[in-house]
Amino acid sequence: MNIHHEKHCLKASDADLSGCRFDDMTLSGGRYDNVYMAGLQVISADLAGTSISQSRLDGMTINGIEVTELLAAFEAAQEAM
Repeated sequence: MNIHHEKHCLKASDADLSGCRFDDMTLSGGRYDNVYMAGLQVISADLAGTSISQSRLDGMTINGIEVTELLAAFEAAQEAM
């Protein structure tokens, strides 16, 4: 399916969208629940206001830094205060 220069609200459930490519997209207000995203790459994205919770983060990196290590360092710094 190709969508170009159009505005649509897509609702998908119990679906396999593996291999999809999204370029020059606005996904504001989107919500993704119970999503398997292993291997996902996000490049040149504006993630301001993004919230990630109750998620498996093993192997996730931000600018090459392991997120689990960042969180562990943050928690250690909080405990030290």
